[in-house]
Amino acid sequence: MAKAKTTFVCQNCGAVTSRWQGKCEACGEWNTIVEESDIGGGIAGGPVSRSRRKGRPSALLPLQGEAEEAPRIRTGIDEFDRVTGGGIVRGSALLVGGDPGIGKSTLLMQAAAALARAGNRVIYVSGEEAVAQVRLRAQRLKAADASVELLAETNIEDILATLGQDKRPDLVIIDSIQTVWTDAVESAPGTVTQVRAGSQALIRYAKSTGAAMILVGHVTKEGQIAGPRVVEHMVDAVLYFEGEGAHHYRILRTVKNRFGPTDEIGVFEMGDAGLREVPNPSELFLGERNGKAPGAAVFAGMEGTRPVLVEIQALVAPSPLGTPRRSVIGWDQPRLAMVLAVLEAHCGVRLGQHDVYLNVAGGYRIKEPAADLAVAAALVSSLSGRPLPADCVYFGEISLSGSVRPVSHGGQRLKEAEKLGFRQSVQPLLGPDMPRSRDGETVEIEQLPDLVARVAAGALEAEA
Repeated sequence: MAKAKTTFVCQNCGAVTSRWQGKCEACGEWNTIVEESDIGGGIAGGPVSRSRRKGRPSALLPLQGEAEEAPRIRTGIDEFDRVTGGGIVRGSALLVGGDPGIGKSTLLMQAAAALARAGNRVIYVSGEEAVAQVRLRAQRLKAADASVELLAETNIEDILATLGQDKRPDLVIIDSIQTVWTDAVESAPGTVTQVRAGSQALIRYAKSTGAAMILVGHVTKEGQIAGPRVVEHMVDAVLYFEGEGAHHYRILRTVKNRFGPTDEIGVFEMGDAGLREVPNPSELFLGERNGKAPGAAVFAGMEGTRPVLVEIQALVAPSPLGTPRRSVIGWDQPRLAMVLAVLEAHCGVRLGQHDVYLNVAGGYRIKEPAADLAVAAALVSSLSGRPLPADCVYFGEISLSGSVRPVSHGGQRLKEAEKLGFRQSVQPLLGPDMPRSRDGETVEIEQLPDLVARVAAGALEAEA
């Protein structure tokens, strides 16, 4: 019998140490190292006790040759299919993460019902809820008539034995991976060892049978999927389900996809009957916009291949404190500090004695640097107290020298803006072959002082 080996595993990053210590040297977290046992399998880093077999050579193939497109299963939910790259690839494994109560189970139940109605065999494995609770959710979502097969089980061996019966399923949903456990390791469910071992067994089943596998993962307070990051490397695609509790919309974002583009988003609206697709998210983020308020600029952004228009709001007010406050919601705090420094150094805009508050309307989060120009315009507008043109969009990256650098997908940004009624655009200097606005006015900004002068000129015209 294999000898049990005791190891100490960090529950945050999965690092293995030979002894217990208060702080993990790999990730720097405190009190995350837990003692676990490994019985001969080497799951937690222990030695493998079985004898080695001699390897056999395999054929080497050239790069050139016919490449077949991966077979996909379309759910019929366009926003979900967009994020996955056109549908779920057969035999692939997807990891869906999100905050508790954000709607992960709701979305997957709707996708499972849509696939089942299309004639696919779908098995929903619930490790957190009983079958009666899942049925109540299905009735609320009007999905009870779909032939989705339910299983309330947490043991990996029992789940795989059940999946091996009858016909191979087209899709298996595990809700969630932190609740399942295997007899191969001696540790509690949810630990790094159990999550890793369970994921390996389920992914091995998906690859060997051709059944698609969706794993639901919990998210920690830092916004990362709980458990070792190695699980994200094991699966074929990682999707994050995001949203604020105070807002009714949800965003499904792709951060990894071996069979399609990354950084794609799908927008949903949460209602009484579940999640509803939002085919035009720009109208959602601009639905309650006040074009006459100072400090508001519309940013034409890109999420993957989709253009999105969102409002950036800035408030600049004199500070009674010795150290002015800088507060950002929905954008990068160091990026705001850089824009403020460039405005003061190259444009003469004095903000050192002012509090600065920046907010992206609707709870949306911007990750691309192309929002620099819109942020600068909103800051100068709030400081001067004059609103920006209501039918104008802004996009462009600001460098430390004060120049405005061009960004990609300018034509798609302008096309989306024109579709929503925006007739003006302030953007970086474009080359002769770059697309420009067809019906509206395009203002090309080469240096950031040009933007400040334009906003100030607008304020003087309004006063005159």
